[in-house]
Amino acid sequence: MGSGSVATVLTVNGEPRKTDIAPGETLLDALRDRFGLTGAKLACGRGECGACTVLIGGRPVMACVTLAIRIDEPIETIEGLAEEARDLRAALADCGGFQCAFCTPGMVVRGVALLRHGLPETDAGLRRELTGNLCRCTGYQGVIEALRRVATDPQRTEIA
Repeated sequence: MGSGSVATVLTVNGEPRKTDIAPGETLLDALRDRFGLTGAKLACGRGECGACTVLIGGRPVMACVTLAIRIDEPIETIEGLAEEARDLRAALADCGGFQCAFCTPGMVVRGVALLRHGLPETDAGLRRELTGNLCRCTGYQGVIEALRRVATDPQRTEIA
């Protein structure tokens, strides 16, 4: 264990993982560097863009500004949500919900959280819910269409 590091157990994608965490280490750094989970991206490093979005206790959180040592709830990453988000990922592709795809992991993670809790009735409400995840390519209309398609598709794989 390094100087000042603390032995910690983080539950990541349903699996308890023991590691040593430095007091100032971000959750994003721990996920990427310690566990090899590179789906969440470092972009702004200030919690403004959403590229690093993960779920903590089911809530979307910016991992780049979250201290890993303070996490005591389950963490879900894009890797752990891949199967649950299968229909959403397909709908995003069909609806033009991503282009360069840099924002896609964070957008999918936030989308899963929205689908789990129910989408706002209006597109304006849905846009408001997506404001934490920036996308420079799409204008969000494809993302909104994809989320609506998945939410109303009776054949979709059920999101927990």
